[in-house]
Amino acid sequence: MSLLDPFLLAMAAPQQGAPNPWLQLIPFALILGIFYFVMVLPMRKRQQKVQAFLAALKVGDRIVTSGGMYGSITKVNDQSVQLQIANNVRVEVSRAAIVGYQGQEPVVSEGDRSGSVVP
Repeated sequence: MSLLDPFLLAMAAPQQGAPNPWLQLIPFALILGIFYFVMVLPMRKRQQKVQAFLAALKVGDRIVTSGGMYGSITKVNDQSVQLQIANNVRVEVSRAAIVGYQGQEPVVSEGDRSGSVVP
């Protein structure tokens, strides 16, 4: 008896009546496909929309932050923006804290936020 005998037996043709192992993977593949189209694809589209919104911010835009602060952008950096929230009152906030333009629907709702949305 050789050391390879168990491996040779495992590689032998499936016995009569036993289902093909590839057929057993079909339900798993279907579940993964459904998961991708229901969960991952919409999340990716939403994240791309948010990244495009944050990348398009410019001086003069009137925005709303996730904390509910309204202001006008006076300065734009890579990671943050400076908002003028009142006369002679300016604050610096993270780009990820901006949820939309004033008077419009939020680009991102609180449930859609991910940890790293900064472009």
